[in-house]
Formats: sequence, structure tokens, C-alpha cells
Amino acid sequence: MTHRERWLAALHFEPVDHIPDEEFGFWDETFPTWHEQGLPEEINSNSNCDPFFGFAPRAGVPVSLGLIPAFEYQVLEETAEHRIIRDGDGVKKMVPKDGHDTIPRYLEWPLSDRASWDEFRQRLDPHDPQRYPDAWDEQVERLNASDAPVVVGCGSLFGWLRDWAGFEGISIMAMDDPVLVEDMIEYLCWFICETLQRAVRDVRIDAGAFWEDMCFNHGCIISPKLFRQWLTPRYKRITDLVRQAGADIFYVDCDGNIMDVVEHWLAGGVNAMFPVEVAAGSDPHAICKRFGKDVKMLGGVNKRQLAAGRDAIVREVDGLAYVVEEGGFIPHCDHRCPPDVPYEDYLFYLTYKREKFGIPQPEGWKERVLAPARAAGADI
Repeated sequence: MTHRERWLAALHFEPVDHIPDEEFGFWDETFPTWHEQGLPEEINSNSNCDPFFGFAPRAGVPVSLGLIPAFEYQVLEETAEHRIIRDGDGVKKMVPKDGHDTIPRYLEWPLSDRASWDEFRQRLDPHDPQRYPDAWDEQVERLNASDAPVVVGCGSLFGWLRDWAGFEGISIMAMDDPVLVEDMIEYLCWFICETLQRAVRDVRIDAGAFWEDMCFNHGCIISPKLFRQWLTPRYKRITDLVRQAGADIFYVDCDGNIMDVVEHWLAGGVNAMFPVEVAAGSDPHAICKRFGKDVKMLGGVNKRQLAAGRDAIVREVDGLAYVVEEGGFIPHCDHRCPPDVPYEDYLFYLTYKREKFGIPQPEGWKERVLAPARAAGADI
């Protein structure tokens, strides 16, 4: 099977030669930590690690749904330990100078009321020519011939607003000015649909990918009622549009506890959950048993168990066998792998997961990956 055939069949609950071999990626801090434990120095970012580990590829449609122009990156203040910056989203925040991954201290947000929204949305013009590459026809030819699944970004209806207004800001706005919040969501829906028209017309698309980090360990920022009112019908408009290009898989990247809103994503045509963050309360077993073949999942391997030793890794992988057997599930780490997972244990995890679920080791795995790790003293 090609990568595309395998990925589509697996998520359609159909027979496959083996489930796709995928993982989510790594914290930036993980790379230097693992370099000391046997990872080759040249493998230093999420842009080059997938081929090294042999993970299955995907093909992305190069459409930009970001701010154009982005805000100018500025260093506003600097101390020995921190910088106060304004990032490309216009957010003022304090970040550590040593570059380690942590949640910044947020100081100021660009979106606070209707006046700021009217100004902000000028950066969300769907007709800006920069949203598509100059060599679009060449990209279309490449994508339509791809043997990897072709995925188009479908943006965000609420996660972006949280990023631009802050958690407290968007929560208060939802109470104090719900008309404005719904107006912003409606504009984002229109903007996404308008921007994607050309891609839908030209490209054979297999899946759409949403990003909505709007859940935490106690659930969603907004109530299921508001979710159903504000978001579900707009998701439906976007998924209906992208279906015209052949896609029937739509996954949403949302961390945290998603359990109370899965059904409302489903009603909007978003039928795959990713990365199913177990530590935050999302449960792949419960989702599987409740929704059956209505829901597909990607992720679900508790990253904390990968740091708890090999016995914990075996229990974690074995515990997902039922969901894998039910189908429609590609198991991988439920977020980017953190640096507290020893490199040799991560390689053990990959090896055990592949053996458990009948995934063949990638070509050159022993020579490219295991040999350098063993030479550095790893017990694999």
C-alpha cells in the first residue's frame, strides 16, 4: 500500500497491511538533551526528525491562513534572564533568554474590543496574493500525484481568538460582548472558506486539519451550548466546502480535555480527534466506546508514561491494543515528546509499538538510528 492508501484505509476502519507509523514531534529542548544521549547532532528540529526516525509522510497544501502582514517582531526590553517581546501575533510577552520551552508570561494582547478587532482583521484578507505560492500550478501537479495523504489547513474558529485576546480576555468577552465574539467567529469562517476556494478547486484533498487549543484539564473554555451555537454550524460550512475536493476526514488539533465537545465537533463534520491528550483527561477508550466508527483518532499515547520507564511504556502501548483493533486509530504520543523521556527509552517505545502493532521497521533503522545510539551507550 502507498502511504496515502494506508492512511485513508486505517482511518476509514478498513483493512491495512499495517497501521501508519506516525508520531507528533518533539519539544525544542528535547533535541539538545538527546544529542547528549546518542541522537546525531544534525537531527535538531521537527523539520528533519521524521525522515530520520522513518515516520510516514504527509503532503500539506501550501495555503497561508496566517496574519498578512504579521506584526513586526520586536524586543521591547531585555534583562540577563528574560526578554520582553512583541511577537508576530502582536502579543507582548516575557520569554526566557535561554530558549527553554515554557509558557511565556503574557503581558498585553492585541485584541480587546470591537475597535481593535476592526483593525486586527485587516490582516485577514482572504484575497491577499501572498496566501498562495507563485508556483501554484507546480504545487498542484505535485500534490495531485502524491502517494502521501494530502492535508489542507482549515484554520481555527476559537483557538486563534484565544491567542489574540488571551484566555481571560476571550472568556470575559464571551460574557460581556457575545455578539462581538460571534461576529469574529463568523468572519473567521468566511475568511477560511474564501481563502480555501482555490485549493478546493485545484487540488485532490484527502483531509482537512483544524487547530483549536481551546480545552484545558477541566474541559472547554466555553460551554457545550455556546460551542454548538457559535462553532458547530461554521465548522459545517468549512467541512462542506473542503469535501468538494474529495476530503472526508477532518481532524482537530486540540490539547486538554475534549470529552464534552467531541459530539459538537462531529455535528460540524469534524470527525477525527488529535492528539487525544490522556494526561489532561481525554480518553481514547471512552471515545471509542461512546462514538464507535463515527470518530477517528490520532495520538492517545500518554507522554508521561514514556518518561516512567520501560515497564510503563509496555503497559501504555498494550493498553491501547483494544482501540487499535477497533480501527480508525493511529496511536502516537499525545503531544510533542518532552526532554524528560530518555532517548534510549523513546527508541524502545518506537521499537515496541512497531512490534506490537505489526509495523515494519523503517529501511535503514538499525544503521541510521540504533547504531549511533548504541555507540553512545544506549541500552537498546
